[in-house]
Amino acid sequence: MENALDLPWFPDMSHSVLSMRRKEITRERKQKWIFKSSQVNRFGRLVNMCADRLGTHTTIQVFDKLGRESGVKEYNALIKICIERARSSADEDVGLEQIHMAFQIFKSMKEQGFLLEEETYGQLLAYLVDMGMAEEFQFFCGVIKAENPSSVARLGYYEMLLWIRVNDDEKIQELCNYIVSDDGGTMSVLQENYLLALCESDRKEEILQLLEIMDITQISSLDCVASIFTCLGRLLLESYAEKFLLSFKACDHEAENITNFIGSYVVGIPNLAVEDVISNFKNWHTKLGVTPSSAGYEKLIMYCCESLKVHAALEMVEEMCELGLTVSIGALHSILRASDESCDFNLVRQMYSMICRYKLKPNGETFRCMITLCVKMKDYGGAYDMLSDLEKINLTPTASMYNAIMVGFFREKNIYGGLRVFKQMKEADVQPDSQTFSYLISNCDSEEDINKYYEEMKRSGIQVSKQIFMALVNGYATCGQFEKAKQVVLDQGIPVKCLNEIKSVLVQSLASHGQLCDAFSIYEEMKQAGCSLEPKAVISLIEHLQSDEELSRLLPLLDELDDPDYWFEGCLRTILYCVRYKHLRPTLNLLKQLRDKICTDELALEVIFNQVFALIAESESTHLQLGLDLLHAIKNELGLTPSRKSLDFLLQACANAKDLRNSKLIWKEYEAAGLPYNTLSFVRMYQALLAAGDRKASKILLSKIPKDDPHVRTIIKACNTIYSRG
Repeated sequence: MENALDLPWFPDMSHSVLSMRRKEITRERKQKWIFKSSQVNRFGRLVNMCADRLGTHTTIQVFDKLGRESGVKEYNALIKICIERARSSADEDVGLEQIHMAFQIFKSMKEQGFLLEEETYGQLLAYLVDMGMAEEFQFFCGVIKAENPSSVARLGYYEMLLWIRVNDDEKIQELCNYIVSDDGGTMSVLQENYLLALCESDRKEEILQLLEIMDITQISSLDCVASIFTCLGRLLLESYAEKFLLSFKACDHEAENITNFIGSYVVGIPNLAVEDVISNFKNWHTKLGVTPSSAGYEKLIMYCCESLKVHAALEMVEEMCELGLTVSIGALHSILRASDESCDFNLVRQMYSMICRYKLKPNGETFRCMITLCVKMKDYGGAYDMLSDLEKINLTPTASMYNAIMVGFFREKNIYGGLRVFKQMKEADVQPDSQTFSYLISNCDSEEDINKYYEEMKRSGIQVSKQIFMALVNGYATCGQFEKAKQVVLDQGIPVKCLNEIKSVLVQSLASHGQLCDAFSIYEEMKQAGCSLEPKAVISLIEHLQSDEELSRLLPLLDELDDPDYWFEGCLRTILYCVRYKHLRPTLNLLKQLRDKICTDELALEVIFNQVFALIAESESTHLQLGLDLLHAIKNELGLTPSRKSLDFLLQACANAKDLRNSKLIWKEYEAAGLPYNTLSFVRMYQALLAAGDRKASKILLSKIPKDDPHVRTIIKACNTIYSRG
């Protein structure tokens, strides 16, 4: 215990440096898509570090010794770690061990005089529900009730979820009977929590049973009522929705609440186009004779943003402004985020125009996001105009705003442009932050410049962050100083929890600069130490292993990828490698794995097959046999039908190989696959016949090709010219 408490968590850091670090962390947070104000006790930042370095058990002992100096947030963070470890392990004993650890945390909190609230016990009960652990659930509920009797009502929510999870119909019916029991008219908080959990399930029979006999106007919780209306939409119970909305209107309920309930109902309806959701929203208001409120509109805006229908969301904002309703900053940020995710960067102009016309109240984060979108569509003029307009609304520019412009130039390899932004930042008296220097160091082309910016950063009092260590790795590798890049990860100032990520960046950087031996050496060291490589680094190794006889290295790398998206990318790259070096059986094995993982996504499979056969068409004529074998295996072993483009590429490969017999075989495959011949397939076959020297057949086919399109005529002319010498 004494040794654990004596560990130097922040060695050689003065109070002034710690103060600068706190400011730096604040600036870093602003760069994330976080739209709510939050303040975390500084001690809370130690929790994850403690658990990683000491283990959860020792950390609990440390907290006990510290007494009241450790707060609820720290204990909650520890419970979160326990639950994450339990969920990530397939070993039942590990899960039970973590549950026991959570109990020890509860016990420790009781001894320190802390009350067990939902923010503490909720994550544990949710895990027990998901795992269907009824006995453990009942035990912990008893512990929680004993320590906090006022939690009984909220525990009812989790209890209903548990019986639904384990399909205990008798218990569910028992709780349903209690929901509709008459306790004087107004529904109790416990009854509301039972009902709330039931509405989040698909137990339609029980829900209908309750709706027939209950009066939801007696429910005090507006969130519970909104959840009921969402459930009505999900279960397509329009008649009940109308009945309850009319009931609320008849008892003179606030119009703002009614419009919020309408919004909850319409967004809950499944398989409805966004346009129809909006239309339903307006029709219901007309039908009931109520005016839409800000809450109802913002529910629609959030729905539009989740569906990436940014145009529709902007139309909602326009309507709100015209009606004189208040648009929250959260709604604006949701639209900006959706614009980014949907790549509708140009919509930032429409957004900014509305902000100016209706005198909305953006904040610094709003401007940073808008500047970022301008940069992504290379509208640097628009980005600078926004910076200039900050003064008009009494906002000051921040380092993150300038960073957004700087990274755009660096992304385009416009080093001069990026450095110019740095100069402008200084002229505007805006202090650069850790992210600024990480961009500068990453894009240095000499060791001298790396040292210059690193020293300037230290003089500014900015603490070396994870991003700076990564930037040093990339900067040194770009300059060819690979040994110095490797020395970065030996720095004693690197936090233990960041070391694996920084080493992964080193592997990725070395691989991308052709230092594969060093990259694999570090990768093997990490494996032996029980560390895993970050997915991007794994993809980089796969991408740069392009010489023959590397298959034995590629396949184990693919096993390192757990994330489905990264695995998909890595698998595709490995398949293309196998095709390039004519490894038929490994190609088929990987295609089978792909089919099994994404069997419901026919479009994704088609894209993969198209890329495979496109590579065959671009390769030497000796690859044709591999393509034919693959086609046969796809049909007979995988049970799949080749796509039109796959056959088009195979015809191209036949033309390249001047193979008449196989050209005719592929031509028959179109009909076998139920694909009618189109202009492109005619042109491909015409090219194959010409290449193989079958003039008679090519002339007959030429008469069948539609020649209205000038591009088709150009291709035919080119084919005739190329093969005329034959």
